[in-house]
Amino acid sequence: MKKPSRQIRDEIARLQEQLKQAETREAERIGRIALRAGMGEIEIEEAALLSAFEEIAGRFRKGGNRPAKAVAAVAPGASSGLAEQG
Repeated sequence: MKKPSRQIRDEIARLQEQLKQAETREAERIGRIALRAGMGEIEIEEAALLSAFEEIAGRFRKGGNRPAKAVAAVAPGASSGLAEQG
């Protein structure tokens, strides 16, 4: 049975809201990590920062299971660096 157009529109609206919430959660997570890494203190143009993030994303996409190992290796250094600054 076909869905009426109103029902499809309602479903699309619901999914768009879910997408917005998921993107917000992801942005907050990435933002917290960037701040912990000291990115809030760096003056950099948005285009350059975007390019750097794209490069990082590309590195981790290619690695398959490597991101989990890389994150585990980076996390202690990031937290100790933060402790030294504070």
